[in-house]
Amino acid sequence: MRFVDLRSDTKTLPTQAMRDAIFSADLGDDCAGEDDTVNQLENLAAKTLGKEAAVLVSSGTQGNLTALLSHCNRGDEVLLGRKSHIFKSEAMGASVLGGIALMPLNDDEGYISLDEIEKSIRVNDSRYPNTTLLALENTHNGSGGTPLQKKYIDDCAQIAHSKDVSVHIDGARLFNASVALKIDPSDLVSSVDSVTFCLSKGLSAPVGSVLVGDQYFIEQARRWRKMLGSAMRQAGIIAAAGIVSLNMMVDRLDKDHLNAKKLAKGLKNINGISIDPENYQTNMVFCTVDDGKGESLSESLSKRGVLVGHVGDSVLRLVTHYGVNEDDIDYTLKTIENIMFDL
Repeated sequence: MRFVDLRSDTKTLPTQAMRDAIFSADLGDDCAGEDDTVNQLENLAAKTLGKEAAVLVSSGTQGNLTALLSHCNRGDEVLLGRKSHIFKSEAMGASVLGGIALMPLNDDEGYISLDEIEKSIRVNDSRYPNTTLLALENTHNGSGGTPLQKKYIDDCAQIAHSKDVSVHIDGARLFNASVALKIDPSDLVSSVDSVTFCLSKGLSAPVGSVLVGDQYFIEQARRWRKMLGSAMRQAGIIAAAGIVSLNMMVDRLDKDHLNAKKLAKGLKNINGISIDPENYQTNMVFCTVDDGKGESLSESLSKRGVLVGHVGDSVLRLVTHYGVNEDDIDYTLKTIENIMFDL
């Protein structure tokens, strides 16, 4: 039976080039700064995003947590979207472990309004926590992989910095945004203070994320990484695949976007499926199955080898990635059409 996994771009497997790089990586003790492969990855990541320094972490969630702990003191406040991954899907780690208050704002369309950001910043009022950080997400998962435009990010940074508030980007899929917007990733994040990006999603590495920022910030982040238990030893076996990701897997993201667009347009032509293909610009597609049949469709697809994300009573999420080709999209659409005809 054919197998197509559209649940997430975390389902990718490492390429042969990654496996070869892992096998032959130069290793050392990263805690002592002696793993040459990790050092190469961190230098490459910092250069790619136009920042001074970088640190390898085990996951995007840990990268975001490390960033928030490095930016904020206990009792400080972070402004962020109510649909953001940090707020919804990271177990409130910043609050539980760091005593940091998270203030959710409306980001239903992917963007928090500039007016709301400005009005929500609170400083030097004993009744409230001090706002010290604004956290954005690019691409924005909760709105269907929306890529945040450079002008919007720069405007956010201008507002925040004018009130001594730092800006962090959860860039789990930052390179999807840069490819979709046709902008160099360093230009896209030039105005912000820190960025986390995943090696293990669209870039297809088996594990790992990188946090970038200025030299002092990364020094603080390394201390927090140690406290969080992610200061690894011969971590070059992780970093080796990450180097391949940055050197070989960025440009091909456009293929994922084209496959997602084809998928969205095809779904629109299937009776019983509601979707506006224009809403999806990167590698994520959300559709609504009429009459509450989302679970039935998802189960029927699974029996035919097509796995999709079921994120609501009638909402499905389908994510394209390195492991999905154009023929897989055709097979998926035909399978959905056949199932919907019988439901």
